[in-house]
Amino acid sequence: MPDVPPSFQTFLAFDYGLKRTGVAVGNRMLRTATPQPTIKAEGVALLGQAEARAREWQPDAVVVGVPFHPDGASHDNTARARKFARRLRERLKLPVYEVDERYSTTEALADGAADPDAGAACVILEQFLRSLK
Repeated sequence: MPDVPPSFQTFLAFDYGLKRTGVAVGNRMLRTATPQPTIKAEGVALLGQAEARAREWQPDAVVVGVPFHPDGASHDNTARARKFARRLRERLKLPVYEVDERYSTTEALADGAADPDAGAACVILEQFLRSLK
């Protein structure tokens, strides 16, 4: 369970991807997340758009989904997602929490998400919010 100060109420979540990054915003009190338009960019452009979303939503902290193989082993995208999280931490000057995002897209699709990337970001954020005291 992450050590998150009780004063942190609003969170912005990212489901990092090479071509598309899902985005969701959520609230600790309601423990729900709302999908936002997916970012279709990579590299510096992705970081710039993520920063713009943070300015728009003014979250207390950021949540980034980190993918793993089903057995828990890391892979190339694990390192990429962690690098994205580090860069967000540096640019936004906000706490960034990493969440295991295994099966988040599958769950989003099963739930009927119109945009699987944004849906996965919601799954990631709601999992994080449920873990808070």
